[in-house]
Amino acid sequence: MSKQKKRTLALILAAIVLVAAFLAVYFITREDPVAGGKSITVEIIYDDVDRTVTIDTDEEYLGGALQQEGLIEGQESEYGLYITSVDGRAADESAQEWWCITRDGGEQVNTGADSTVIEDGDKFELTLKEGW
Repeated sequence: MSKQKKRTLALILAAIVLVAAFLAVYFITREDPVAGGKSITVEIIYDDVDRTVTIDTDEEYLGGALQQEGLIEGQESEYGLYITSVDGRAADESAQEWWCITRDGGEQVNTGADSTVIEDGDKFELTLKEGW
């Protein structure tokens, strides 16, 4: 086998090992959904509105709980549900507005609403932000 083929094979094997390692870390560290009834609190903040809603749900993910209550509208994207409207207030994309999801008073959620696992007692904030 030539040197070039050996290098190519080594690079392919290294890439496979790297992908396997990333997948292993993802599956080990991801949150598993919690089955059964739970109660969560969602603070909705936009313009001059700051209101809190308590949601009792059997949903496992935030997006489902918010949709159950009719609080959000959105569109499917390659990253999951993209929230376009909360509490009837649509984000104005021309003004670079968007809905930010935070947990427990400020920790920004790094997953979409439909892949954010909820547990009993969780507190979320949906805040209309401006600018990217």
